[in-house]
Formats: sequence, C-alpha cells, structure tokens
Amino acid sequence: MALISCQRLHIAFGGPLLLEDANLQIERGERVGLVGRNGEGKSTLLNIIMGTVAPDAGKVIRDSGARVSLVEQQMPERLRGSALDVITSGSLDGMTEDHHAERLCSLLHLDADQPFSTLSGGQKRRALLGKALVCDPDVLLLDEPTNHLDLDHIDQLETILLRFHGSVFFITHDRTFLQRLATRIVELDRGRLTSWECDYSTFLSRKDELLANEEKEWALLDQKLAKEETWVRQGIKARRTRNEGRVRALEQLRRDRADRRQPAGKVRLNVQEGGRSTAKIVEAKQVTFGYGTTDSPTPRVLQSFSSTIYRGDKVGIIGPNGCGKTTLLNLLIGELQPQKGTVKHGARLEIAYFDQHRDQLDSTLTVAEAVADGNEYVTLGGDRKHIYGYLQDFLFSSETARQPVGSLSGGERNRLLLAKLFTQPANVLVLDEPTNDLDTDTLELLEARLVAYDGTVLVVSHDRTFLDNLCTSTLVFEGRGTFKEYVGGYSDWQRTVAARESEQPTSPGGDAKPRGSQAKPKLKSDDGKPKRLSYKERQEWTSLPGQIEELEQELHEVHERLADPVFFQEDPSDIRTVSQRAKEIPEEIERAFDRWGELDERA
Repeated sequence: MALISCQRLHIAFGGPLLLEDANLQIERGERVGLVGRNGEGKSTLLNIIMGTVAPDAGKVIRDSGARVSLVEQQMPERLRGSALDVITSGSLDGMTEDHHAERLCSLLHLDADQPFSTLSGGQKRRALLGKALVCDPDVLLLDEPTNHLDLDHIDQLETILLRFHGSVFFITHDRTFLQRLATRIVELDRGRLTSWECDYSTFLSRKDELLANEEKEWALLDQKLAKEETWVRQGIKARRTRNEGRVRALEQLRRDRADRRQPAGKVRLNVQEGGRSTAKIVEAKQVTFGYGTTDSPTPRVLQSFSSTIYRGDKVGIIGPNGCGKTTLLNLLIGELQPQKGTVKHGARLEIAYFDQHRDQLDSTLTVAEAVADGNEYVTLGGDRKHIYGYLQDFLFSSETARQPVGSLSGGERNRLLLAKLFTQPANVLVLDEPTNDLDTDTLELLEARLVAYDGTVLVVSHDRTFLDNLCTSTLVFEGRGTFKEYVGGYSDWQRTVAARESEQPTSPGGDAKPRGSQAKPKLKSDDGKPKRLSYKERQEWTSLPGQIEELEQELHEVHERLADPVFFQEDPSDIRTVSQRAKEIPEEIERAFDRWGELDERA
C-alpha cells in the first residue's frame, strides 16, 4: 500500500480549479519532484497532503501510522528559542532523545545555542529542515528547500536527502537539484497531476513531445468542430432530415471545446540594449575593502582583488552567504569605493541593477506605478507602450497591475523587478540573485535572453544550471577575502578544482585569464612602465569620443536612406557607395572604441 494516496482532489480559490480530479500516490523510499508554473497550486497540494488545507472534494489516505513532516516555503513567524529548541519542537510528544536533535544541529552546521531570531535566512531554513527531520518522518514534504541556501549548503542538503531512508516529495525550480534527486517527476498543469517515471532531463523531452501531440489533436478537433458547425447550419431541408446522433456529437464537441484549458501564458521578456561601450568595462587592481576601519582586526571582505572585465563578458560570482559577493558587485560598479587599490570604468557605461532584496520596489505603490513611475506609458526601443500592455508581457493582469506591490508573492515580485529592470536601456546588467522564486519557464527564457545579450552581465547566483548556461567566467570566493577567477561556469570551476586537488595538471584554460583576443597589450617603455601619452596622443584621446558620435550619426543617416524604398530608384553607383559605407562605418566605430580604450588605459 502507498504511504500517501490522493484520490480525485478538487480545490479552487475563486478562480479556475487548482486541482481537478487529481490523483497521486507516494510510495516508500521514492523521491518525487513536483513541477509546474507559479500559481498552479503546488504549495496548496503539499498543504492538503499535510492536512492543513482541506480539499473541496476528494480525499487523502495515509498508511496507518505514517509520519509526515512539511518544510514550508515561507518562514514561520514567532518561533522562539535557540536553533536547538526549534529543532526539538518538531519531536512527537517529546519522545526524541536530546542527542538526536544535537546531532542534527551538527549535521546542518548550526550553532545549537544561537537564538533562532538571529539566524540568517539560510540558517533558518536549515533549522526548519532539522525540525522536520527530528521525528524521523516516513514522508518529508519540502517547498522550495534550496531558497536562501548557498552552493555548499545545497550540496549538503542533497547529501542528506540522498541518505534519507523515508520518502521525499518536494517542489523546486532548481534544475540541477531536480536532476540529482528526483526518482520520479510529477507535473501539475491546468489542475491535473501527471506522473513521469523518469529523471528530470528525460521528462523535459517527453513533455515537449506531449505538448506537440496535444496541439495536433486540438487542431484536428477544431477542424472537425468547424465542419460540423457548417453542416448544422445548412438549410431548412437539411435541418429536418439531419441525424440527431450527429447533433448530440456536435454538442459534445462544443462542450469539450469550452472546457479546454489552454497552457498558461509565457512571459514575453526582451532586454533593452544600451549604446556601445568601450571594449574594457571594468579594471580592478589590488582592491581591498572591509567594513571596519583600516586599523581594525576584522577580516577584510575583499583582499588584493584584481580582474579585468571586457564588453560582452558574462561573469558569475560564487560563494557562501555573507562572504561579500554583493559588496564585490558594488565595488565593481562604483557604488562602493575601495579602501586600497583602484577600480577604473570604461566610457559610456549604462548600468541596470537587479537588487536581491527587492529594495527598488516600493511596497506601497501599485504594480503599474512601481514599473512606470506613475506614468501611463513606458518607452521600449524608442516606441511607447501602455503600462498595462507591458505588464501583461510579464503575466500581470490589469487587475493585478492595480494591486499594491506588497500583495505579490515572491515569484511575482521577482518578475515585477525584471519588468522594471528591462524598461532601462543598458549595456551592463548587474543581477544579484535574479533566479529566486522564478518558475522554470521564466528562468529558461531569462537565461536565453541574457546569453543572446551583446552587453556585459555580472551575476550573483546559486543556480548551478543557470551559471553553467550563461557564464563565460566565474569569480569564486576562496576564503580570507579572496576571489579567484575561473573560465566557464559552475561545472567548469568544479572540474578545475577536482583536477587540482587530485594533483593532475590543470589545462591551460583552467584558470581564467583576461581574454587575450579582446585585451589590448599595454604599451610600455623600456623600463617596463606604461608609456605616458604624447601631446598628439592626448589630443587624439580627447577627440575620439566626438569622432565616434559623428560616425554613429552618419551610420544612422545611412540606415535611414537604406530604409527608404525611393533610395533604390537612384543611380546604381550611389546605391553601391551607400551600401558599402553601411558596412564600413561599424568597423570604423569598433576601431575608434578600441583605440580610445587603449589610450584611456594609459591616460
């Protein structure tokens, strides 16, 4: 007999059914990943299984004596006492021995005596996991368990769950976590639960096939319905002699068409690119920073950090919570000034910043006001779009657009911040934990847009798949205020470290270096010091920005001529000359930018 059996569950909260005739079984020893779009009802299903929410219809049957524990997505309020007290409170009738709770504290890397209220978000989540585990549950329910956890603690959580002897039923949008843990995938889509006896990557390919077949089936049914509607609307004679069985079949087709639930809409996300920057975006040399005084014994957040970031780089920043990743971001973009060392920026940088704490969103404003600053329209690529239409691209209805920001869920606030961010033209995107609470569809779309983005991206994230798919290099915290640069994403860094630890020679591409193909060699005098600008070079340095503007204006005028249909009725030699010029100007602009960057470095 299954540990948990959900039979014909129905539930709704004033809108479409979240669960419609839904059935689910959880067997002993399996780890089931529950996937689906935000708002589909995944958390509601967990609470129905736990017994804290009653379904409108249907029932949940538990095996006799089965113990079930739940770790919710939202942090519970008013928990008192130490970390050990919180863990012990999950025991059944005080039957848990003290050493078991203490062992969990140690396993979860928690200070048993530290007050729960002073723990970080990640520490609180680990304490709540301990509270759920202390009673040795037969079924462990987890709602977004990796939220607020850094990479080390996600890895530890995976190890704990892989060794757990009971069954695990979990919700997550962490694709690597799903792939490593799930022995079965259950999808909640349009109120129905579908079980897939496979891992996550296999589920994705099979799901694509299912959706394609569904579209074909619906197209055939729509063709049949259209044909039958034409038949039933024939003349009086046809209606007198028509087949009543065929009429009843038509009525059923109409009902089936009316009951059809289309897949949820997808976010339409486009990144606005700013003007072209110089080739070199940021150059940091021997940067040291700490929040104490220069004489303070407090360890530095950053110690002697050096790196160069070029136009088009996609740089990930990896490290445990509290190590200084956000501080490093703020130093790189000039929001903080180093106590030692220098940070130099290229010209024409247009920076858009995604804040992990969502402080850019005023909770008292409406959703529309927060994005458009009280205006009715937003400007995108030179075109104006009504704010309600723009918000619909991010799956916010007109009703939601009028609600206060404070009423939104975590995933909705994240989407709203992306909507606000992408109203700004930018050639440098700074993203601090952009993937939190995003459903997989939105996350993959964001990923694709950033990969295709021609500008520079600096991103802090604990999403391993996101880092692998996006990053050209990573800055990894290695203790004592040190960040080291590696080529590639998370998996590339892991391979390099593994090779180093096994004393195998690291390939030349292991440790990241400034991209030689992009970096210009520094001109030096015979004594090894950079040459100072000559009088002519300084004149050239000051005049180049104006020359670049003139070239960009000329390019704009050439494009306008080429876009005019009348232009192609002119003399063929003029057409060839203008067309050739359209190819030459971008190359001249590129050379001018590179030359300006070279001179600026020496200036």
